[in-house]
Amino acid sequence: MPHHAPGYAPAVQPVSETTIHTGVEGLSADVIRYPVSDGDLPAYYAMPFGRERCPTVLVVQEIFGIHEYIRDVCRRLARRGYLAIAPELYARQGDVLRMNDRQEIMSQVVSRVPDAQVLADLDAAADYAARSGWGDPARLGLTGFCWGGRVAWLYAAHGTGLKAAVAWYGRLEGAADDLRPRHPLDIAGRLNCPVLGLYGGRDESIPLSSIERMRAAVRETGKNAEIVLYPEAGHGFHADYRPGYNRNAAEDGWRRMLDWLKSYGVA
Repeated sequence: MPHHAPGYAPAVQPVSETTIHTGVEGLSADVIRYPVSDGDLPAYYAMPFGRERCPTVLVVQEIFGIHEYIRDVCRRLARRGYLAIAPELYARQGDVLRMNDRQEIMSQVVSRVPDAQVLADLDAAADYAARSGWGDPARLGLTGFCWGGRVAWLYAAHGTGLKAAVAWYGRLEGAADDLRPRHPLDIAGRLNCPVLGLYGGRDESIPLSSIERMRAAVRETGKNAEIVLYPEAGHGFHADYRPGYNRNAAEDGWRRMLDWLKSYGVA
């Protein structure tokens, strides 16, 4: 573990016994700062030690920021040969790792983060990966969890550099506002790369009707998107540090994610 590892967000304590710990042996893993439009932004990265031009996966956080779970996901990807970069996409709005309460995180930070800022920061992370020589710009993928699952759909419709995206239980529709003018259902016909969506049948925050509308929208527009539903899983089923972790769904989803990235030229 790097000496400055933050552990798990206070708002999710105590962590479950099912928590997975992936070591740094054989990896380069640390916090960096990379240039964005108004300065620089922190990000956690992990990659195989001594490698260059790795296939690159941008990892988009849940509402709890770049805490130990997201860092561990990056290290898991690095063990599969990827450069994984997780930008701190809330850095301008506040530090969720200092907050103890989910409602405070949502109201004080997450609700104030504009989609346009997020998409631009991800563009800048992809540019940094390529310019540093660590990443191969021709092999760029993205995966996101919860809040980041919604972002995965949006980013797949945003630019043309992405080869594939994987969304873990990201919200698909909602009210539009100035910060969030469009949701995944609104951009279903504009996807520029294949998207895999991984969803839980018992997710109380994402109704099955919403998932069916998204399936219908991508089918009608002829886009390459697949949504896998795990009937017994709830929201956050990949988050091994939380009580809602569903090992079977998490492991199957992880396999599907790796296969998806490989199938579409990221690996």
